[in-house]
Amino acid sequence: MIAKGTWVQIHRIILPVGSRSESIPEHTQKVPFEMWDKGWLNAASELGSFVTVTTATGRTETGTLIAVHPSYHHDYGDFVPEILEIDRIVKSALYGDGQ
Repeated sequence: MIAKGTWVQIHRIILPVGSRSESIPEHTQKVPFEMWDKGWLNAASELGSFVTVTTATGRTETGTLIAVHPSYHHDYGDFVPEILEIDRIVKSALYGDGQ
């Protein structure tokens, strides 16, 4: 059981496929419009339950509980070998070939 007041992440489908505007690109129409949000649980719950949370800005949102104490997972992407060459070229232009 996850206690009331725990910081969690929820997920909800706002618009399912078929309900999206026809004015958006075709590839976008083929996927649902989804929401992921974080907030404090308003009642004790279990992972996978439909819950209500209060966000950091005070909004009340509902969705499926997907994570407890969620953290940020981001990076700058995969290694790109060309960036090493760009680094070498820029340093050479700025400092000369001796650097």
